[in-house]
Amino acid sequence: LRKHAARDPRWVVNNFALGDEDGTADIHIAGNSFSSSFLDMLSSHIDSAPDSSYVGSETTCVKTLDSVIDSCCSFENNIYLKIDTQGFEHKVIKGAEKPLELIGMIQLEMSLVPPYDGQALFDDLHSLLTEKGYRPVSLEPGFADKESGSLLQVDGIYHHMM
Repeated sequence: LRKHAARDPRWVVNNFALGDEDGTADIHIAGNSFSSSFLDMLSSHIDSAPDSSYVGSETTCVKTLDSVIDSCCSFENNIYLKIDTQGFEHKVIKGAEKPLELIGMIQLEMSLVPPYDGQALFDDLHSLLTEKGYRPVSLEPGFADKESGSLLQVDGIYHHMM
């Protein structure tokens, strides 16, 4: 990411994860890389995507959006926050109390069935965002089970009703 971002002076790459508290945590590295998560993967996820099995782990720095937002963003601009954190979405939102009042749009991955142990599902994330003053504007199909065709995840796009 750092190599690709170097071509665009408007990009800034930060080497940390977002969560609900500052600290460190072990992230599980998935064989397909994009299924890597702080949470344990459930067998149903591995059955649906065998290349997603964990192949290792590494310790990474975790920060709250509250603690880094001022150094990353200017609230004079419209902010569109995309959260795709493999089951950790609720932790990112809980670590963003201050900026949620100022972020206009949020897009996040929302699971209909749990691929990770301990993650919040669609109903919980929807309730959390609506309690914070956001309203859904779109739901886009995401990950589906290749065998059954069942939709497992959607991307929810929410607008803050300031």
